[in-house]
Amino acid sequence: MIDDITGTTAADIADSVRALRDRGVLRPGSPLPPVRELAATLGVNRNTAVAAYRQLAQAGLVISRGRAGTVVAGFEAVAQEGYAADTVLRDVGTGNPDPRRIPDPSPALMNIASRPVLYGEPVIDRDLDAWARAWVAADLDADFRITITSGSVDAVERLLAQALTRDDAVALEDPCFLASIHTVRLGGYRAVAVPVDDQGMTVDGLRAALDAGIRAVICTPRAQNPTGASLTAERAAELRAVLADHPYVLIIEDDHFSMLSQRPYESLIGPDHRRFALVRSVSKFLGPDMCLAIAATDNETADRLAMRLSPGTTWVSHLLQRLALTQLTDESVTADVAAAAAHYAERNAAFAARLRDHGIEAPASDGLSLWVELPRPARVVAERLMRRGWLARTGDEFALDDRAEPSHHLRLTVHDLSDEDAATLVADLVSAVA
Repeated sequence: MIDDITGTTAADIADSVRALRDRGVLRPGSPLPPVRELAATLGVNRNTAVAAYRQLAQAGLVISRGRAGTVVAGFEAVAQEGYAADTVLRDVGTGNPDPRRIPDPSPALMNIASRPVLYGEPVIDRDLDAWARAWVAADLDADFRITITSGSVDAVERLLAQALTRDDAVALEDPCFLASIHTVRLGGYRAVAVPVDDQGMTVDGLRAALDAGIRAVICTPRAQNPTGASLTAERAAELRAVLADHPYVLIIEDDHFSMLSQRPYESLIGPDHRRFALVRSVSKFLGPDMCLAIAATDNETADRLAMRLSPGTTWVSHLLQRLALTQLTDESVTADVAAAAAHYAERNAAFAARLRDHGIEAPASDGLSLWVELPRPARVVAERLMRRGWLARTGDEFALDDRAEPSHHLRLTVHDLSDEDAATLVADLVSAVA
């Protein structure tokens, strides 16, 4: 099999492996030769073979299993947000909002019916466009236009597709939101990891990513998933300064927690940046099934997005747009959203305080979940929690680098636990760590 792989550059070697996989010569689970062996056979530097395997791994075509080698990826299930299927355990790794905190859409549904929308009409509801512009204008110091998409993941996928080609590099936060990892890998782009600390994306990490030739960067300004970190004003200013010399790198800000956030919005988008998108989904506060996001972009990006949104085929339903607008302009609904925001912050802070009382570090950060630091590998702790009836999500699932050291973090969604259940989980977690 090694004789079938050809190439003298990393890109050529990766293309060769991809072609063998497409033709069925390499099947899911097929082992690839060790890096040293492949390099010797092809007469290339070992680093060239390493880079080829890295490209393949970042595109989701191969999986590195450490000492067990590298194998061709199959179509096995990958980590996804939400409830785990077929488990009797209490799932505290969902990342879901509390359904009791999602406003009831029934009153709004009674008020959205009007004339039908036909082919060829504008794809964005005029009143929603006006409301969205006013919402975004308070935060974005740049000229922009509004596009409506079927949720934030749809927005990110369309934004990357209109600006990038296969193998282009995209900067992602590390650890990273699962949907962003999948979107980049399935699009055939190369993910470049930028570490995240308690102030958000790091300056040195972004600078290194720009030096590596990224064409886009995806950043979560508030409630970063999974860490809960939010950009500080100082960090955002430093990042804008780094990006000032790269005005055509596409900045995508996924402000998913927007109305629920306890932190001010800070942005990477400077007033002179040429390619940008601020994306705000309604899924965290109006419900995941609302599948609607507002994307505020520069004019050229808006024009490119418009080419992918044609009336009657790929627009977002005007009924859904009217439903969202009716709720977003209803004072009782916005009061419910504010109450939900306070609830999530209060419950997470209380749980984090319980953990700190037992010597376990868990900053009461923004978001629906907590990022809990452990003194031992998270997978060990998660397995012990399973024996006690809990299903947790380890930080390993959010890592961009398959060869990274085992994670020492758990992401726990605990805002919907009763006080009694929260106390039980803390006691079980303390025992699992010990």
